[in-house]
Amino acid sequence: MKPYRINHFLHETQIVGHISGRDIIKRVGAAVLMAGICIHAGLGAQALIVLTVIAILEIISYPLNKRASKFDPPLQLSSGLAVFLFNWLAMFPYLALGVILSQSDSLPYVITGYLWVFGIYVHVSNAFGLLPFYNWSQMLVAFAAMFLMHWTLMHNPAFAQDPTAWMLTSISTFVYIMNTFDTMNLQKDTHQALERARQDANARLADLEKLSRIDSLTGLMNCRAFDEVVQSMMSQHANKQGVTVFLIDLDGFKPINDSYGHKAGDAVLCAIASRLDALAVRGDRVARVGGDEFALISANITSLKQADSFAAHLVDKLRETIPFEQKQLDVGVSIGIARQGPDASTPPELLSGADQAMYRAKQDSNTNIMIYDKNAFPVRPTLKDREILLAAMRNGEILPYYQPKVRIDTGEIVGFEALSRWEHPQRGLLAPSQFLPMINELALQGSFMASTAELVLRDLAQMKQEGLDPGQVSINMSEVTLATLLGRKELFAILDRYPELRHHLTFEITEDIFIARAGEIIRRSIQLFRDAGVRISLDDFGTGYASLQHLKEMEFDELKLDTGFVRDLGFDPAARVLIEGLVTISKGLKVDLIAEGVETAQQRDMLRDMGCKYVQGYFYGAAMPLHETCLRLHARRQGLITPTGITTAA
Repeated sequence: MKPYRINHFLHETQIVGHISGRDIIKRVGAAVLMAGICIHAGLGAQALIVLTVIAILEIISYPLNKRASKFDPPLQLSSGLAVFLFNWLAMFPYLALGVILSQSDSLPYVITGYLWVFGIYVHVSNAFGLLPFYNWSQMLVAFAAMFLMHWTLMHNPAFAQDPTAWMLTSISTFVYIMNTFDTMNLQKDTHQALERARQDANARLADLEKLSRIDSLTGLMNCRAFDEVVQSMMSQHANKQGVTVFLIDLDGFKPINDSYGHKAGDAVLCAIASRLDALAVRGDRVARVGGDEFALISANITSLKQADSFAAHLVDKLRETIPFEQKQLDVGVSIGIARQGPDASTPPELLSGADQAMYRAKQDSNTNIMIYDKNAFPVRPTLKDREILLAAMRNGEILPYYQPKVRIDTGEIVGFEALSRWEHPQRGLLAPSQFLPMINELALQGSFMASTAELVLRDLAQMKQEGLDPGQVSINMSEVTLATLLGRKELFAILDRYPELRHHLTFEITEDIFIARAGEIIRRSIQLFRDAGVRISLDDFGTGYASLQHLKEMEFDELKLDTGFVRDLGFDPAARVLIEGLVTISKGLKVDLIAEGVETAQQRDMLRDMGCKYVQGYFYGAAMPLHETCLRLHARRQGLITPTGITTAA
């Protein structure tokens, strides 16, 4: 017998062992009942002999079946043959009970014998139909028993009939048997078709699982798969030298994408992936974990010095020029390193440490490699901090304060900028610098923007109810709101609740939004808000790398001159020249220009002389809570305070 047939036979034997061991009580109980019927029919001696043989065979086969049903350790061929033999031999005495009853002269007993044989026949075909070695060997015995019964009845004087009638009965029996053969073959074909469908479905699921773990562009692991590998390798090397994670970010990738298209960007990513894969030694794993971020984990690094040396080698190789369509593309690399140890003992800590180190490397102009040191790095906000911030927004602890924007020649308030303050129940009033970084790092910009917009519009509604004119109130716009459909929908839902106040709103955006996100998406979002009646202001104007280009491509209602220009007035002659140029540009484009950071009368006077129309800064007042803002507007309306030269503490 060929090896694959032997394995198939042993596999069937294990299944049969389970079935036979499971059904022994039902099987023996039915045999005892049939023996009782034989005794009642006057055939007790033969039935008792058969019942004794059944008992002997069941006692011998039971431990064999129990052993066969256990898949570990593997079943030996000798044991399999023994199970087959005793299960096959057991068919004879069980079928013999039906043959014994067929010897009776009473029709009910004969019918009972036939039903018994048919019952065994059906049981075998149902239980072993997909186990050909056992099914056919036992079915042939059952067919033989049926013909034996048929032969016995043909020669029993009690049932003497016309020979033609018995011939027809024999033919019907033969047709029934052949139909059974055909049915079992069809059942086998159906099972095979179902098995092929199952295997095909499993193969497709395996392919989908593979795709869900592989980056389709580079062929490397994706972020999900890398996280699993980190967890596995950290556990495997916990009692050894540990593992080291290198998080690699490409510098200057976006300009390549913007200048030469996504095809060039894809070529760069594939080249970097190929180089990293080639630089990895045995046991290292490489992944693409973000748009232009890659990661490498190694268990071959034994010290921080070795890690730093390997990172330097990575930098040298990855910075090599990448050819693309007769062009030479260059990207820089920033690498963050974290080693498994007391500072990073869990996968989240290790990955977070590498991420912090990489971010620090990108910010540091003196190095592009940074090793994570828990004591030297600031504490990262946690999920608990996230819950606290969200609760503060829900409870109205983070509120808009309003700094006035003033017309420089009259001192009249023309609007405000909403600047958030956290009225912390334990720590007192917190400036934005004390909580905005956490909001950004915890990806709460969208929630914060929505909360701020809701509160500002609510405050504007109150001012209008008191008969006050707030002018134009500006809110700093987050990139999440501009760049995502969900962010825009949430903000538009808020605006829809205050349709009459839209013309009082100005959304301030900074130029770094265009760097972080696709420019076309940002431009489309800005236009949607302008169409809805909201004014758009370009904040920190003059500091971005493409300020004039943005003015050419997009429409703005307001430009805010960066505080750095105003601060240098009177000290740096270039500041005056640049401001005069920007004033001319704003007039030519017919947009408002607001100078931020005015703190002295000298700055105010110089700006006025240069033609700047609107200003904002501590010279005119710091940001104030709503009630103080309303009091100031009331006092101004009633003429209780003069419009120029006023300072207010906040």
